[in-house]
Amino acid sequence: MYHQVSAPLWGSLGWSALIAALPLLVLFVLLGVFRIRAWLASLVGLALSLVVAVAAYRMPAGAAFDSALEGAAFGLFPALWIVVNAIWIYQLTRRSGHFDVLRRSFARISDDQRVQGIIIAFSFGALLEALAGFGAPVAICSVMLVAVGLKPIKAATIALIANTAPVAYGAVALPVITLAKVTGLPLPDLAAMTGRQVPVLALIVPLVLVVVLDGRRGLRQAWPAALVCGASFAVAQYLMANFGVVQLTDIVASLVSATAVLLLLRVWKPRPAEPVPAADVAPPPSGGGGATTAVRTAAAATDTRIEVVRAFAPYVAVIVLFSLAAVPPVAAALAHTTSTFGWPGLHVANASGKAVTLVQFKFDWLADSGTVLFVAGLLTIPLLKLRARDALRAYGHTIVQLRTAALTVTAVLALAYVMNMSGQTATLGLFLAGAGGLFALLSPLLGWFGTAVTGSDTSSNSLFGALQVGAAGGAGISPLLMAAANTSGGVLGKMISPQNLAIGASAVGLAGREGLLFRRVLAASAVFVPLMCVLVYLQSTPILSWMVPS
Repeated sequence: MYHQVSAPLWGSLGWSALIAALPLLVLFVLLGVFRIRAWLASLVGLALSLVVAVAAYRMPAGAAFDSALEGAAFGLFPALWIVVNAIWIYQLTRRSGHFDVLRRSFARISDDQRVQGIIIAFSFGALLEALAGFGAPVAICSVMLVAVGLKPIKAATIALIANTAPVAYGAVALPVITLAKVTGLPLPDLAAMTGRQVPVLALIVPLVLVVVLDGRRGLRQAWPAALVCGASFAVAQYLMANFGVVQLTDIVASLVSATAVLLLLRVWKPRPAEPVPAADVAPPPSGGGGATTAVRTAAAATDTRIEVVRAFAPYVAVIVLFSLAAVPPVAAALAHTTSTFGWPGLHVANASGKAVTLVQFKFDWLADSGTVLFVAGLLTIPLLKLRARDALRAYGHTIVQLRTAALTVTAVLALAYVMNMSGQTATLGLFLAGAGGLFALLSPLLGWFGTAVTGSDTSSNSLFGALQVGAAGGAGISPLLMAAANTSGGVLGKMISPQNLAIGASAVGLAGREGLLFRRVLAASAVFVPLMCVLVYLQSTPILSWMVPS
């Protein structure tokens, strides 16, 4: 049994935190400064985390490598299992020619790419996050944005930035539910407190999206659509989190926001934008294959109603299947197929002597989001009248396309597990928790850091939720506020997580250019994170303490 130590270097928490942060610092510097390919930067970070675990934390080498293997296994399942099947569905629509029909259908809703970006990336992406999470919204929305004419790098950037506000209640509220379990705090109170923080992001994110899409001109000409979308989402999210069923929070909010924008477009149209620079316009999707390639290549007016229905059918199937899987009796039945077991050879206890729960590997082969997407893909084959041979070729093409992303995701999660199991992550958390009353200002950074490393707000809550509550008690701050701050800060780390960067880049055929994507989204993260830190700090003072449930 390996027992974690919080301050392995001379008993100093500061020096220990510095050496613990080294793998992540090197990883992000390699990505953002030296523009090293993500898979190589991740392998370097993983190697450093192993060295720190063994040399500084005195973790047995066998246990350190077993931690890395468990993280890599988690990267393959469920992370990559979800992404492969999400992109496979896109490949099927592309091979059948219905992706062009889909693009023209969005153009009929509005011919303005800024409005299309808001509806697809924010509203539809929020719905996918509510139902699936774990990278599926970024993968699907990125390729849909390419379908409406955006360059791949801008499409992936928009999808990543939009995947923020819905994350706290994503995957049917799994992050908040997990936070309640690890902290022992009531779920309704946690959901309500989080619902008084993340809706502020929802108000701002659509406005940021139009700026990224079209600069100041986009904000000046399309702000009504962005404001209506963000405000309607924020109000619905707040009401559901505080007074409704927490599992349905993002589902309701996403549908309300999309409906609000569609109603707005009946009485308002954005001013026609000048032609988009060629650098930001995607060429028409190429590729395809099979007997049914290019269902429609004529003008939008020639698309029949049945072809439009077929174009949307795969995504309707995704929504229906995830909705069915979330029904309590169905979810309970699926849960019976889940197998949980201790990772072989890995026995770890934290500094207080309690067994670390991360050593338990959950293999929910039937209940997993990736399996639901796989079933949706199988349904897509007859819906789009594709041959089984073409569908199989599309799956093979998807695997080849994701080969470097697979290496990146497995390496990053291996790094995260080594840091978590050895105690490096706990050291960093304790170091920030030592800020006393200022901890309220730094608290969201813990959640942001946890999600940036693991790519999951749920994992971040598992890592730091209990630590936040303990630190809050020592600092005389509301434990409920600090716990909610962890998940609210965590939603902002998702866009810069190497795992999600790899997913976004690979989805649009830019594997290996994750560093460029990282620099594109870093500015948005740098704006949102201080905003959340200030909001949480003010909620810890008499200025906004009335927002904290009593």
